[in-house]
Amino acid sequence: MTLLHDGELSAAFDHAARRYDLLTAVNPGYRADLRRSARRLRLPGGGRGLRLLDLGCGTGASTAALLATAPHAEIVAVDASAGMLERAAAKPWPPGVSFVHAPAEELAGVGGGFDAVFAAYLFRNVTDPDAVLAAVRTALEPGGRLAVHEYTLSGSTAHRAVWTAVCRGIVLPAGRLAGDGGLYRHLWRSVLAFDTVPEFTARLRRAGFRQVRALPLPGWQTGITHTVVAAAPDARQETP
Repeated sequence: MTLLHDGELSAAFDHAARRYDLLTAVNPGYRADLRRSARRLRLPGGGRGLRLLDLGCGTGASTAALLATAPHAEIVAVDASAGMLERAAAKPWPPGVSFVHAPAEELAGVGGGFDAVFAAYLFRNVTDPDAVLAAVRTALEPGGRLAVHEYTLSGSTAHRAVWTAVCRGIVLPAGRLAGDGGLYRHLWRSVLAFDTVPEFTARLRRAGFRQVRALPLPGWQTGITHTVVAAAPDARQETP
């Protein structure tokens, strides 16, 4: 199963950026589900006084979801694709939202001290998910929250079959029509190759995250897309 990686994947996203919002709009509930996952961070006070990281922001749909649940927060949105980031930054945003071009594995230039991290459709696209989780844990304040919104299959053969049927019937033809067939083949295959929900929650626990829970999303994506929420250990938990 051939997948795109690193610079090759970023270039594919650069090429697809102009049509990306049109294609995601075909997915029923795409933006509503992102807002649902952002709310699952349970950020208090509309995010007032909080610093948030939107990791893998794409064209800004996840940034908008985070902003909707935390309108008073400072939000730093990061993506490895310059083309996707350009589309995101060109949209109207309040002064507290900023955009940074950087790979998910290299957050040193972004800084730390984040109260929460939101990562939508990111982890199955990185070469080393464990390295990204380590970077996220370093960037989070002790006790900071993480919400991962991702295509993580339940492990059921039925859910795997539904995903393949949707891709063959809708996603792949739309991708070919847009001239981005390679990227959407990657989308299909990357979901099949990525962790199931039990595997991904176990990965988070190995990375030192606490309070790890996987929450389903409604509609046709039930058993296919999940919100996985977790917390970085607080200072007392890190003390030997």
